[in-house]
Amino acid sequence: MLGQSQAIQAVRAQLQRYADCDVQLLIEGETGTGKELAAREIHYASARRKHPFVPVNCGAIPDSLIENELFGHDRGAFTDAKAAQPGLIDHARGGTLFLDEVDALSGKGQVTLLRFLQDNEYRPVGGGATRISDARIIAATNMNLESQVAAGHFRRDLQYRLNALYIRLPPLREREGDVALLAEHFLQAAALKLRGPPKRWGEDAMRALIAHAWPGNVRELDNIALRAYMSAESAVIGIDELSVAEPAFAGLEPDSRHRTNEPDVGFSAAKTHAIRKFEQDYLSRLMQRASGNISAAARLSGTERRQLGKLLAKHGIETKQYRPR
Repeated sequence: MLGQSQAIQAVRAQLQRYADCDVQLLIEGETGTGKELAAREIHYASARRKHPFVPVNCGAIPDSLIENELFGHDRGAFTDAKAAQPGLIDHARGGTLFLDEVDALSGKGQVTLLRFLQDNEYRPVGGGATRISDARIIAATNMNLESQVAAGHFRRDLQYRLNALYIRLPPLREREGDVALLAEHFLQAAALKLRGPPKRWGEDAMRALIAHAWPGNVRELDNIALRAYMSAESAVIGIDELSVAEPAFAGLEPDSRHRTNEPDVGFSAAKTHAIRKFEQDYLSRLMQRASGNISAAARLSGTERRQLGKLLAKHGIETKQYRPR
């Protein structure tokens, strides 16, 4: 989970601690905050890492099939059951079963899950023998389960079972300084995914990104970075290209968002932008002085050629534009 904010650093420390606590865990967070990613980090940092991580969206399981999906069925359990079929709990044996959108379970589904969590015993549909599971259950929801319980939509006893350990993932608007870092990361990831040249955010676009409310959180930022990369024909993505990628930014002028040197912008964000601007200006002047020769530029700056090349790629600076014609 990328980020340098205090909020995300606290979450990472919590994930590491909980990886060694082999009990049920509840993750709450808004849509797009990375709940499955957090569950995977816990799984792969735990002693269960060599066993399966099995994700399931509880909202996609029909009420009539909840027991069959979780516990499987034996041969002859119903008309079309020509062979035994293991359930999700069997697939997660020794590993982790991740129940996403657990709040979407119906009353029947909640009772079914609660009965299993009480003693980790289950019986396949049509089966006679009781089996025991050693899968760890991690549940996630984009709702506040306490409020769901108070409203009568979720069982209090099931909440207690799931909530042995608890993590709240902060929304992106609470992660000061992380928007710029993530925006750069996702733009580089888009270049790799699309096998295209490196590109960088213009200052006006980055100011708009930082000022955005991000209701869809990290997932929304990832999608916008991909669309912006595809929309931009040049190496610099400005507010115009950003507006094409996301209509929410349409109509913004380059100076219509807060500048990074204003006091209402967080220190981390301002620092990130100052470093980025310094690197861009310095590299441009350096390559101009070296006439586009990376080896000469490396000698002038006292930097390793390989490291300098990485910095040039990071900022989308093409050396050919500085070579004599």
